[in-house]
Amino acid sequence: MRHITQDGLNLIKQFEGFEPEIYLDAAGLPTIGYGHLIRKGEHKMFENGISEAAGEALLIKDVLLAEQAVCRLINVPLTDGQFDALVSFTFNLGGGALQRSTLRRKVNREEHNAVPREFRRWVWAGGRKLRGLIRRRRAEAELYQF
Repeated sequence: MRHITQDGLNLIKQFEGFEPEIYLDAAGLPTIGYGHLIRKGEHKMFENGISEAAGEALLIKDVLLAEQAVCRLINVPLTDGQFDALVSFTFNLGGGALQRSTLRRKVNREEHNAVPREFRRWVWAGGRKLRGLIRRRRAEAELYQF
């Protein structure tokens, strides 16, 4: 199976940031480390926080799910930059968002010039347009073009 490059992982780390303690993300979900969504039954294991190394291990495990989703949903050849951008997007929004998106349809039709615009449509969380998501989608769109 294909994996994200270090550049792609660094992009995710840059936008997620590291938080050693549990916090609520922009959508109000309990999160820790580099954007790890705390699932039912996990809260107790994170109540004392985590180290950055543990956060990176969680990130790599979580990114695997995004990589699998991209590999399952995209059926055309991708450059490393395109794959990394799609994995970052999917890590942030989930495989369901990629599956039902016009972004995915444009990628699979190899309408690569139209894809950056589609990334930039996904900038809303909790009913608000967020500057952090605007920056992230811009970075993903740029990475996709390389």
